[in-house]
Amino acid sequence: MTDLVVMGASWGGLDAVRAILASLPPELDAAVLIAQHRSADSHPTAFRDLLRASTRMPVCEAGDKDPLRTGTVFIAPPDYHLLVDRESVSLSTDEPVQYARPSIDVLFQSAAESHRERCAGVVLTGANADGARGLRRIAELGGAAIVQDPAEAVRDEMPRAALGAVPEARVVPTGAIAPLLAELCGIAKVHA
Repeated sequence: MTDLVVMGASWGGLDAVRAILASLPPELDAAVLIAQHRSADSHPTAFRDLLRASTRMPVCEAGDKDPLRTGTVFIAPPDYHLLVDRESVSLSTDEPVQYARPSIDVLFQSAAESHRERCAGVVLTGANADGARGLRRIAELGGAAIVQDPAEAVRDEMPRAALGAVPEARVVPTGAIAPLLAELCGIAKVHA
């Protein structure tokens, strides 16, 4: 059963992430970690506040060594990579990957290594290939690989790159991602 959900988004990602979070049940028995490409000078709380308005789940900007909590959404701060181990999250200022910090690949690869088959990775809209290698690693270690239908993405480069790396990934319309995640986490019905 899945107990960690990782999502990655770039250009056009805010609407997709908000739509997914709006449909996830607050009793989700998994932590949700999000790497959204943002510039280093992004408003410090705007992204978090927009997501909070979309969900009944608690949303927080991840802090270094914060413990994982089920039913909680952790977002990568601007200009930091977000990583996860079995019990907590950590932050890094290592070099950008795919021109991005936070990098989706960095988050996904750490999630794959720490949670293996208990991890679900979701690649959403974006204009580069970030997330493809990380999603491949999730799939290699037995986790669920999910890709937003490229036809629905604001920018289809990230979903297409993810499908190139993980052809067996589930291609899912945005509105069906939350129900699939809930099912993977052991919940049969999501709240509208």
